[in-house]
Amino acid sequence: MPISANFLVVDDEEVMRDSCRQVLASYGGDVRTAPDGVAGLAAVHEESFDVVILDLKMPGMDGMELLRKIKEENPETIVIVITGYATVESAVEAMKSGAYDFLPKPFTPDEMRAVIGRALERRELLAEKEYLKDELRFRLGMDLVVGRSGAMRAVLDLVSKVGPTDSTVLITGESGTGKELIARSIHRQSLRSNKPFVVVDCGALVENLFESELFGHVKGAFTGAIVTKHGRFELANGGTLFFDEIGNIGPGVQGRLLRAIQEREVTKVGGTRPVKVDVRIIAATNKNLQGMMREGTFRDDLYYRLGVVPINLMPLRERKEDIPFLAAHFLQEYNKRRKKSIKAISPEAIEVLVNYEWPGNVRELENTVERAVVLTEGGIIGPNDLVYPGLLAGSPEGSRRRQGHLAEVEEKNIVKALETFDGNRTKAAKFLGIDRKTLLRKMKRYGIKEED
Repeated sequence: MPISANFLVVDDEEVMRDSCRQVLASYGGDVRTAPDGVAGLAAVHEESFDVVILDLKMPGMDGMELLRKIKEENPETIVIVITGYATVESAVEAMKSGAYDFLPKPFTPDEMRAVIGRALERRELLAEKEYLKDELRFRLGMDLVVGRSGAMRAVLDLVSKVGPTDSTVLITGESGTGKELIARSIHRQSLRSNKPFVVVDCGALVENLFESELFGHVKGAFTGAIVTKHGRFELANGGTLFFDEIGNIGPGVQGRLLRAIQEREVTKVGGTRPVKVDVRIIAATNKNLQGMMREGTFRDDLYYRLGVVPINLMPLRERKEDIPFLAAHFLQEYNKRRKKSIKAISPEAIEVLVNYEWPGNVRELENTVERAVVLTEGGIIGPNDLVYPGLLAGSPEGSRRRQGHLAEVEEKNIVKALETFDGNRTKAAKFLGIDRKTLLRKMKRYGIKEED
């Protein structure tokens, strides 16, 4: 069965364009044609294509020039060149410029299908390679949220039910609870699992460039737009688009996002031609969107469009029965990564972990265990090995009896961290969970030399 794909055919001969269209229509995707290089480049600026088939000899902008421009702006696009003037030199030049293959005129429909088939198989192999890498990262990361508590079992049960559907999902929960991992799990259990999972980090994007990131832009749309860019909607076409921290987007972009979700089409910034997209939407936030609606900072129509299926992730402090399980997993994981052989976390240390409030949730627990694995010198992680951030003071035995050991343990851990990172104070501070200025202040207090 042919692999679905979107094609662009650029040829100055109408008969050739129509012939190619008939052959390519069997692949199930859209087939667009252009009569010359200028029109072909405009088409590439407006939408994304899996394969571009272009004639090398055309009036005005010839195929070689168009080939170079396409590969400069869209290096992932497969380009196949065709010509009635086939020479070894032109073939070599085209391949050096990024063409995937070379098809001399005249050619039969079967010869064209053979070249297209090889090109699409290569595309699928590359996509499968990226998928397998992503799958490995996902399976390792799922351990951050999987637990034995009733709360997590209920969440994973809901994920298994909503995954195979195409429903829009809104995931809520504090930072560090694993919202993106849940979104990826939904994607993997969907019919779109072999298509892209594209993340939009709404908290990291500059607001005035947000529309360009979402919808793309045409060359020259604004200062700095030196090439045409495909937005996240186009990149996710056929797959899942995940909006992380959706509560950070401004009211103006909210309106355009709502229209894109409703109409299933986007228009590039500076462009005029709408592009159809087929994406599943999953959003996540650590904010109170209902409160933002009451304040007028989040559109109620967008909220109801996103929240078809709500999933709430409980903070770690409300599912403490998961803490020993997760801590044991992280111990095993970082023993492997750091080439250590720590046998266990002592019952006293587990008690400290369970009684801590974990404002940073599972991510903070992971970082704490990693630090303990690196800094512990014995075979067992004890309470005094859990220095940052504030675990000693939060232990059930109280801070008074431990306070005498705190300075000594803290000094030892700072020295160990500096040794681990060859004196790099920035890396050591990040590892210890403090900022660089705090580290320098503590180094001065303990008389630790600042050696680079």
